Amino acid sequence: MAGRWFDEWKVGDSLRHEVRRTVTETDNLLFSTMTHNPQPLHIDLEAAKASEFGQILVNGTFTFALMVGLSVGDTTLGTLVANLGYDKLVMPKPVFIGDTMRAETEVVELRESRSRPDAGIVTFRHRLINQRDETVCECLRSALLKRKTA
Repeated sequence: MAGRWFDEWKVGDSLRHEVRRTVTETDNLLFSTMTHNPQPLHIDLEAAKASEFGQILVNGTFTFALMVGLSVGDTTLGTLVANLGYDKLVMPKPVFIGDTMRAETEVVELRESRSRPDAGIVTFRHRLINQRDETVCECLRSALLKRKTA
């Protein structure tokens, strides 16, 4: 099993996820159209060229989803009951087509579940970082994880 059980986490644990991903034009276009997001900055090259960015800006919800996705294999794959929420989502730098992303995760809080003795809540801080070592997305994710000892 790739993910860790609630019992296996400690506050301060940190991971640098090995899988990286280069964002493609297809990623951005498909995600934008699948989610009905007609923002010209994401799908209209001429409008994007005329913007302060001078190029297509990658859809921020794709950026967020990629960050979480890159972390799943090492954190919650096979041990997740449910994601309970995301908090303090920030995107301090833009993402462009061709940027290569990597993710890092730190455990910032552990809590026993009051309603489920077979599970506990882990709060992760996820960061998505581009090839220039700039943080482009960050959030806290609260996940209800199974206990190994349950």
